[in-house]
Amino acid sequence: MQLLKAISRTPLFKATSLNSVGILLKIGIGLITSKILAVFIGPGGLALVGNLRNFMTTVESISTLGFQTGVIKYVADHKNDEAELKKIISTVFFSLLGVTLLLSVLLFAFSGVLNEAIFGSDLQYAVIFKILALVLPWYAVTVLLIAVINGLGRYKSVIYINIAGNIIGLLFSVFVVWKYETFGALLSIIVPPSLLFFVVFYFLNKQLRFAHTISWSVFDFGIIKKMSSYTLMAAVSSVLGPMVFLAIRNNAIESLGVDQAGYWEAMNRISTYYIMFVSTILTVYFLPKLTWAETKKQTRTVFLSYYKSIFPLFVIGLVVLYFLRFYIVQLLFTPEFLPVAGLFFWQLLGDVFKAASLILGYQFFAQKLTMAFITTELLSLSITYFLSKYLIGIYQIEGLVIAHAITYFIYLVVLVIYFRKQIF
Repeated sequence: MQLLKAISRTPLFKATSLNSVGILLKIGIGLITSKILAVFIGPGGLALVGNLRNFMTTVESISTLGFQTGVIKYVADHKNDEAELKKIISTVFFSLLGVTLLLSVLLFAFSGVLNEAIFGSDLQYAVIFKILALVLPWYAVTVLLIAVINGLGRYKSVIYINIAGNIIGLLFSVFVVWKYETFGALLSIIVPPSLLFFVVFYFLNKQLRFAHTISWSVFDFGIIKKMSSYTLMAAVSSVLGPMVFLAIRNNAIESLGVDQAGYWEAMNRISTYYIMFVSTILTVYFLPKLTWAETKKQTRTVFLSYYKSIFPLFVIGLVVLYFLRFYIVQLLFTPEFLPVAGLFFWQLLGDVFKAASLILGYQFFAQKLTMAFITTELLSLSITYFLSKYLIGIYQIEGLVIAHAITYFIYLVVLVIYFRKQIF
């Protein structure tokens, strides 16, 4: 009992508990959605959903220019300077609006080409890309508004927005998947983010009058230049990354069939849920500490804190997960997905290496090591792609999770070598 009280008083616990409700709700809704998708569309449909999700991540990153982190930072720095705040928000708003409208025109015009590239020539879902073209501007503005609210320090508002977004997403998904099955599942990916605009606008309007903040006369290219480093980082991780995974999944569909690719997608969804805990704690608690660290000794202390507290608990959790894998697959999906249990060992091993490397990877953001980040990301993506293509021919679908484990082992070794002076 005393131990629990001591833990509850630690800064780490206090920092992460603020987001606990939102995270648990997001994971819970994600698990429910996975079950619904498994029942109504099966492994094949789940593979198509994975393809569209990867494509959406790329489109979303392009439409927002990777500005989210930059907006949060600069709004936080100038939240008490009304003139500078107006300049930042106006510049980003008109930049995103211009890029998004151009992107929407391209999505609408090339919907047929995109359908064949994402879903193959046998399926006709071109209308999905036309609907995406219509809702994308709403999504881009929503991302900007959330970043502004975050930058203003209204963290509770951001949590409420995320909760509202998850609930809207669940209700919309349940209805459209039940009504339209695979087509509905695809709709559930592209429509809910744009519906969140009205919730976000309500919260932001309580802080500042958004319509009066926007003005073309204060547009400043200097702000775009300041945010360019964030755009470069986002271009690699959020644009190239999903495209690589899309190529890997399409190769799996062609080589092994859509159901086998669906099993891999199911494994990735499970992985996403538990990795979310680690990444959130890193963002909320460890990233600020790395940013504030001025000496190698201080940085080493932050690294050791992570490896002594969060990382061991994560590993223990994955060991438990491995022994319960058959029950988890049936709970989250259906008996049809039981082959997923055979993918757990290599996926979990890869995620151990991934969790070990995450704290080191966040140092790139903390110290704004843009070129080093881009180089290591390109190396990681290249290894993942070529290993996946090679190993799938030897080990079938298991080759993809083996490639995942090898990639993150190499990535961890590279980061340990790069940050060796700060670690040892």
